[in-house]
Amino acid sequence: MKLENLPKTAELKATKRVGRGPGSGMGKTSTRGQNGQKSRSGASIKPWFQGGQSPLYRRLPKRGFNNARFTTRYAIINLSDLNKFFNDGDVVSAEILKERGIIKNSLNGIKVLGNGVLEKKLTVKANRFTNSAVSKIEDAGGKAEVI
Repeated sequence: MKLENLPKTAELKATKRVGRGPGSGMGKTSTRGQNGQKSRSGASIKPWFQGGQSPLYRRLPKRGFNNARFTTRYAIINLSDLNKFFNDGDVVSAEILKERGIIKNSLNGIKVLGNGVLEKKLTVKANRFTNSAVSKIEDAGGKAEVI
């Protein structure tokens, strides 16, 4: 093996001298092409940037643990609905509400809200009541029973 036949290494390779006039073949734009994002000095594009399209991390669905599935969800009914669908002296329960089609499913129970006016004496059986609902039911002469 002769000295002139040794393989060239990175240490021996000359650096590319750009922007040193037209005679070098690498003048003017310094091998960066014409205008554009990569032709500017200091331009760096993040490795995950995809040219303005919706990025991969936003296209994929979320995975992993979430406490939302453990929340207690109640079927909500207002006093105005009870006033509309029931007669004086009736007993209101989840089964009756479902039977009459007032609620579709009882979820984890029923919560009675105090929206509207109650003019009938009703016995309401539910899992939760708001304070205003209890006071309005009792003012009308009815009963609010927590299951």
